Amino acid sequence: MTEVNILSYLVNQGYSVSLPFGDKDRYDQIWDINNKLYKVQIKTSRWIDEEHSGIVFSCYTVCNGKKHFYQSDEVDLFATYFDNKLYVIPIDECSTEKKLRFSSKQPNQSNINWAKDYEFEEVIKRL
Repeated sequence: MTEVNILSYLVNQGYSVSLPFGDKDRYDQIWDINNKLYKVQIKTSRWIDEEHSGIVFSCYTVCNGKKHFYQSDEVDLFATYFDNKLYVIPIDECSTEKKLRFSSKQPNQSNINWAKDYEFEEVIKRL
């Protein structure tokens, strides 16, 4: 459903999306944004905690019981769709997982990835 929601969101915003044929590619979609093509890996996110302070998704896939991490030559962006919002994260800002926060009780908040900074509309300004 995440892939369908993202596809629908982008098409409704007037963007072109291409889907790979077959199941051998490391990306799920190709987005045409401002005349540039981006290979995008779609991930389903879940709540970080019971307080619903943020969401998290894995930045790898599991095949035959082994984790395979995505490389920058395979994928440009990760994307997830949560609560009717599209979040986009460049691959160089991801490691084994990505957490996006809506709120935090941490005293030092300088290293927090705020979800609002990764909303689609904010990220495409930087692409």
